[in-house]
Amino acid sequence: MILSIVKYGDPVLQKVCEPVQIFDKELEILAKSMAETMYAAPGVGLAAPQVGVVKRMVVVDVTVGEKAG
Repeated sequence: MILSIVKYGDPVLQKVCEPVQIFDKELEILAKSMAETMYAAPGVGLAAPQVGVVKRMVVVDVTVGEKAG
């Protein structure tokens, strides 16, 4: 599911994020949605606060720039 990306100035971007304690099904769904959103943007990384979630979580595609081979 594509999530809405918040813009500069949104108060959620100023909040102190909660650490992730347990990686459960809900967090797995969030991670998949964040990855889908990141690729649709397009981008190579996306932090949870950028989609309005106050958690210390990020998705990153470290393969960007690699040649297929």
